[in-house]
Amino acid sequence: MMTPLAIADAQRIGSVDFVSPDEIKVLLDIEAPNDVALNAGAPRPFPRINSYVLIPSDSGFLVAQIEWITIERSQYPKRRGLQDFGVIDLPFPLRKMSLNPLGVLHENVGEPAKPPYSFSRGVEVFPTVGDSVLLPSQIELKSIVESGDNRRVKIGVSPLAGNAEVRVDPDRLFGRHLAILGNTGSGKSCSVAGVIRWSIEAAKREIACPECGQPRKINSRFIILDPNGEYSQAFKDMDNVRVFAVEADPPKKVEQLQVPLWLWNSSEWCAFTQASSRAQRPVLIQALRTVRDGTLDVTLTPSADMRRYLRTLVDIIRIELSNGEPWAAGQKNYGKRKGFYDGLVVWRNGTAEDVSFSQPEKDALSDLNIKLDSMLAAHTQQYASYLFDQATITELMKLISKAHSAFGGSDRDILPIDADIPRPFTGDLFLRSIQSNAELLKSTEYVETMLTRIRTLLSDSRMKVITNCSPDLTLQRWLETYICPTNSANGSITVIDLSLVPAEVIHIVTAVVARMTLEALQRYRHLNGGKTLPTTLVMEEAHTFIRKYASNAEETAAYSMCTQVFEKIAREGRKFGLGLVLSSQRPSELSQTVLSQCNTFLLHRISNDRDQDLVNKLVPDNLRGLLRELPSLPSQKAILLGWASELPVLVQMNYLEEAHRPKSDDPEYWKIWTDTEENARTVDWGTIADSWQEKEPDVDEVQELDEVAIEQLGKDNSDYGDYLCHKQKDQQAMSNANTDSETDDEELPF
Repeated sequence: MMTPLAIADAQRIGSVDFVSPDEIKVLLDIEAPNDVALNAGAPRPFPRINSYVLIPSDSGFLVAQIEWITIERSQYPKRRGLQDFGVIDLPFPLRKMSLNPLGVLHENVGEPAKPPYSFSRGVEVFPTVGDSVLLPSQIELKSIVESGDNRRVKIGVSPLAGNAEVRVDPDRLFGRHLAILGNTGSGKSCSVAGVIRWSIEAAKREIACPECGQPRKINSRFIILDPNGEYSQAFKDMDNVRVFAVEADPPKKVEQLQVPLWLWNSSEWCAFTQASSRAQRPVLIQALRTVRDGTLDVTLTPSADMRRYLRTLVDIIRIELSNGEPWAAGQKNYGKRKGFYDGLVVWRNGTAEDVSFSQPEKDALSDLNIKLDSMLAAHTQQYASYLFDQATITELMKLISKAHSAFGGSDRDILPIDADIPRPFTGDLFLRSIQSNAELLKSTEYVETMLTRIRTLLSDSRMKVITNCSPDLTLQRWLETYICPTNSANGSITVIDLSLVPAEVIHIVTAVVARMTLEALQRYRHLNGGKTLPTTLVMEEAHTFIRKYASNAEETAAYSMCTQVFEKIAREGRKFGLGLVLSSQRPSELSQTVLSQCNTFLLHRISNDRDQDLVNKLVPDNLRGLLRELPSLPSQKAILLGWASELPVLVQMNYLEEAHRPKSDDPEYWKIWTDTEENARTVDWGTIADSWQEKEPDVDEVQELDEVAIEQLGKDNSDYGDYLCHKQKDQQAMSNANTDSETDDEELPF
């Protein structure tokens, strides 16, 4: 049995030649392996970039990663311990390598329940010059990568650590947000699907029935926003998977995507309509308050109708008092004063008495009308200034409030309903609400463009199939459908196919789904004593929906509003149990706020220099050597770093069966080019055109097309038959020629 000193001596490969806090240089021994190491218990390639070595220290072994290897040529001998005074020592090229210190490998002595070694980040004591450098054994090498608590989900193996299993803690992986970055075709989408599948399968094995070993259903929630339609079939073999798309396909279990208008909040409506901040946005917000309050779709008594009308007047006068336009002197403010006067005329016509009013209601309304008449009579001359003093407007405010109270209103009733409360309404009611509120706010001439955009949304067949939903769709039903069923502990995977969503609303639809998920989990936590409902939101092609935007822009574009929703999720989602998984091929275009909140990164091949520069800033300076492999990483390999990994590690991802992969394969040009006859891939542009133009197929036209297709098929078969006939004739002619040749040979006399 070898002693510890003998084992250390057998694993020695060199000595420390230079030490700094972020770099250690090593002089390799002449006897150190040059290609394959046999002194570590199993054959292993050495030296190899980004592999691991050990340096003994007081607290265990300092773990370091090889950054570069070189040969140092010298004019004089540098070898130590090999001097032979009887022989002239000639200069000899020496191998050197640079190491990045990572952490410390501790030996768990006297703790049989724990692994032999445990790794921890950070260096406690640096080595000194002359210290030995060792090649780790198989156990030590695996302990470096496999250390850590709650490593429940295996995502692959580390080829640089003797194929040690790379496992992660789901709490760290999903709880602090995950970014999966890489070029197109590098295996990014497979990693997204694999991480979800492997996590669910590991959880099922954890709670499997101890008697029969059958896996049980788990209480997980994944919502995948899929812009390219890749994931619709990736999880079809799993439980509680629901797929939603613009076009429902019942045979494939694809349901109709529904994101109703009344789920949109005021910011999303302003972004869609491009409402101007001064004239259109106040009208839009007030219209949302009115239509959500049910003012337009409920049959009211004359008294209740007047109460609501007076409540609106209270809001308007309050705005006039705050901005001071009625008493703003000067010729440049003449239009504002004239607009207020015109409003008084409209209000006077709207406060006419009704016979059904009670006597106190009539008295309060009479006092208000007398005041309005006096204010109007004071400005009937030809060149009126329409200038009112503040005291007059304040008195008018008191009379309107008094009348509102007489009709049964209260201070609480005056407070407007939140414009963002998701109460159902129809598009027609919303248009009526905008028109009526524009008249009250004297902005009718400014809202036409906004009304046109909303009418387009309501009439466009591509968009109304998503936004104009069935009347029986309630908020509770929508949450049960897209997040998880009520009082159900069975997990769910929701795939939302956005591939055919019109470009005009795709950012809005994405933002609504993400925001509603966050707000639902916020309210769950509030109503359940601080408990959370862990949910994971997956965003594919994140650079399209979470891209940088100009924060100083006066009007919020749809894409910037979408980015703001995900920035809020990245900042606050963890508190409410909402984790974020981003997948992108252009990290340099992503919002820096979102990217900075991601604590774990899975990096596939990245070739663009701007993307590489950004990724390099995510890790400390002494670990950037590992990232130099990014441009040359093959598919299925990635670099895992961040909160979910004890140290940055190169991972060969688990194999994902073809049936479980997202449909993002490279196009097979050569196969399509060379496939012939019955395997040839053709296209029917008529069907595509009809689907595109949303036309119903004509029976006669279809029959005519079928006849043409049959005729063409017959022609093709005829051509192919002619080809076979000629080929058979050629073969028969060659056979006859060979037979004649043999006969002639037999007749020769010699």
